[in-house]
Amino acid sequence: MSDATSLAEDFANGRSDPVQVLEQALDQASRSTSVFIALTAERARREAEASAARWRAGQPLSVFDGVPLAWKDLFDVAGSITTAGAAYRRTAPAALLDAPSVGLLCRAGMVSVGKTNLSELAYSGLGLNPHFGTPHNPHGTDQARIPGGSSSGSAVAVAAGIVPIAMGTDTAGSIRIPAALNGLVGYRSSSRRYSRDGVFPLARSLDSLGPLTRSVRDALAIDDLLHGRARQHSARRLKGQRFVLEQGVLADVEPAVRNNLLRAVERLKAEGALIEERDSTPFQATLELIKHQGWLGAFEAFALHQALLDSSDAEQLDPRVRRRLEAARGLPASQLIHLTDARRRLQQQLLDALDGAILITPTVAHVAPALAPLEADDELFVKTNLATLRLTMPGSFLDMPGISLPSGRDAQGLPTGLLLSAPSGEDARLLRAALSVESVLNL
Repeated sequence: MSDATSLAEDFANGRSDPVQVLEQALDQASRSTSVFIALTAERARREAEASAARWRAGQPLSVFDGVPLAWKDLFDVAGSITTAGAAYRRTAPAALLDAPSVGLLCRAGMVSVGKTNLSELAYSGLGLNPHFGTPHNPHGTDQARIPGGSSSGSAVAVAAGIVPIAMGTDTAGSIRIPAALNGLVGYRSSSRRYSRDGVFPLARSLDSLGPLTRSVRDALAIDDLLHGRARQHSARRLKGQRFVLEQGVLADVEPAVRNNLLRAVERLKAEGALIEERDSTPFQATLELIKHQGWLGAFEAFALHQALLDSSDAEQLDPRVRRRLEAARGLPASQLIHLTDARRRLQQQLLDALDGAILITPTVAHVAPALAPLEADDELFVKTNLATLRLTMPGSFLDMPGISLPSGRDAQGLPTGLLLSAPSGEDARLLRAALSVESVLNL
């Protein structure tokens, strides 16, 4: 499937129309397994028909007028239940209003196809869901493989060609991980870049929003639409652009992940990029902090869901999610204070250490593992979940905007990803750099 930009160009040139594209998307979505929790077909058809009329009149609302997209089922979509992937929320009242982000893209003419599946309460990096099923990674041709989480359905909806764009959320890696495992572009914004109103939370100081797409130019266009602007973007030359390749983590990743990353770095160097290969001290310090002091999001997730855990509805939770939430119940307040203080200190150290450079790391240390063993073995699930989240958690802790780009495949054809990250708030610079990097990697 082409990216959203190409699709919109087809609308403009009369080669396709939004109604035709939507019907194809709805047909594929209805035949998919566990990718969508709900389809919003009636709304989508109204939106597509209105868009087709605007294109015929030569008056599109935006560059993405008529482009179909899907929403992780944490976003409020008027008239639809926001389940958060949880069985106990199946009977929750339907949302009365669109979340602000939904409303902005709707007013730009985009067509909302439906709500995608996710790890329950967005609390896992693997994407398994015992209530609504687990969408299979489309690249797992040898056996069923995980989609990555928690934005599992959003990633598979794009990777399977159902829609060119799906919105996700990212608290510890939930956009970047499934993007990497499905061969997509996944952009985690700085936490305050977009309104999070109307989006079911997990950890308020760490939650962020962003799209899963087939190209960086599509992610840039979504960023523009969510800020109410229209711009033309073109890849700049890489000559003189500065990057830091975090070397300390490369020994702990699968050979295909490492080799594809290093091959990509050599291509960037050949185009004139200035790449320092060294340990990033603040990044390494954050890895150690999380390993020994715990995860800030665990405190916030427990506080958010304590009333649920103390109610009879807790019996409906995925036992694995419930155990993770409960594990924070007895943690001391001093640990939370230590993590919060360390976060501010490490954010400043990162800003100073990068000094205008972009950080390069692998997104995930491994390709998508097989699904069946993880469903059968709780201990393996916990171990694999931690390993999957390990390289994206520091960026979330430091509120680094990050964008995962496809870096290649392993011998079985499973995708690998590289992650570009920048200090908090430097989203625009990161997206421009990613556009340049992508242009070289796609040569």
